[in-house]
Amino acid sequence: MSGTDTIFAGSIPAIYDSYMVPLLFRPYAQAVAERVRALRPHRILETASGTGVLTEALHHALPQADIVATDLNQPMLDHAAAQLPSSRVTWQQADAHALPFPDGAFDAVICQFGVMFFDKRRAYREVRRVLKPRGHFIFNVWDKLEYNDFTALVTAAAVDIFPDDPPLFFARIPHGYHDKDAIVADVRDAGFANVTLETVTLRSVAPSCRDAAVGLCQGTPLRSEIEARDPSKLAEVTDAGAARIAARFGSGPVDGMIQAHVVIAS
Repeated sequence: MSGTDTIFAGSIPAIYDSYMVPLLFRPYAQAVAERVRALRPHRILETASGTGVLTEALHHALPQADIVATDLNQPMLDHAAAQLPSSRVTWQQADAHALPFPDGAFDAVICQFGVMFFDKRRAYREVRRVLKPRGHFIFNVWDKLEYNDFTALVTAAAVDIFPDDPPLFFARIPHGYHDKDAIVADVRDAGFANVTLETVTLRSVAPSCRDAAVGLCQGTPLRSEIEARDPSKLAEVTDAGAARIAARFGSGPVDGMIQAHVVIAS
């Protein structure tokens, strides 16, 4: 993992929340919250909560539950806390590899699109430690880049502009942990006896091709990768990404495929 892969600071949290959340994360937040609701947990830990889109969905879906929402990046938590002030939600900076909670403290641990950034062995064992007996671990991860239309097109645009040193954040991290057998094996190795994995295909909708490109290029660590190579190229990559999306989906509102795996372990 490169030094830019976990940077969510500066203007990224606000752009992420405005563009990326509706584009990619809100559809899956609803899907995950529905599955968590069926388990009826009372005390929930969320790791890698970002700007709180899943936290909000859990808050609405489980009115009986208390939620501790954590993230490594304080700027993301600050943005999330301002959007969802609630006595049932505690916002806390925490490293998923060394959770600052006692053994058996939670009925469920939830993570939306965060485990790809983790050392899986360490993080999954920490989840197992803080779960109560019969507790559940629910998380999702992106499937292959090729099954996620807008992200694949923006990545191709970035490769065209930096052919000798392509910024491959999306291929390397968000879409780099998609092998179903490997995911299930990693979770079982951490001590979970029952593991199910479901591939969920949804639609990603944006008001325009440019909205999708701005979110992906400027609201994620791809921005840091681009700026590390040439800060003046950020607008060029964004424009090129928008052009690729428009060429395939048109210049008005756009609607593309997204695909991810949802894992439930106990």
